[in-house]
Amino acid sequence: MSLPVLVVLVVFGIALSVAAVHFTGGTTTATLSGADQALARFAEDYPDEKPGAVRLTAGGHAAFIELGPARCGIVQSIGDCFLTRIVTPHDVLALAREGNVVTFRPNDFTWQGGKFAFADNADAQAVAATLQNRDQTRKAA
Repeated sequence: MSLPVLVVLVVFGIALSVAAVHFTGGTTTATLSGADQALARFAEDYPDEKPGAVRLTAGGHAAFIELGPARCGIVQSIGDCFLTRIVTPHDVLALAREGNVVTFRPNDFTWQGGKFAFADNADAQAVAATLQNRDQTRKAA
């Protein structure tokens, strides 16, 4: 087989694989339709928790759920699935809030945290207050 034919076959095979992943939903990002969906998804992984207020991010890609003093449940979309965590101030390595955006990095190597934009400045302030460790000064993530 000649080299040009082999190159064409490899390029076509790669393009076909990428198209198959895309058209079967591999490139979609899950979003939360509302607080009820966030609570239901969180309850699947943490059925014994007693959730309080739910604060959705502006794009619906994450929700922060109050779990009592200094505890917060998180539901975040990762691809077409959702990741759930319970976070306390002790779990946060870096935290910053600028207006309605909260950025934090947890000490969990399996999840890098992120930058979360809220539609309401009060929601961002409440989430940051829950995650802020009052014993230490936090650096921006």
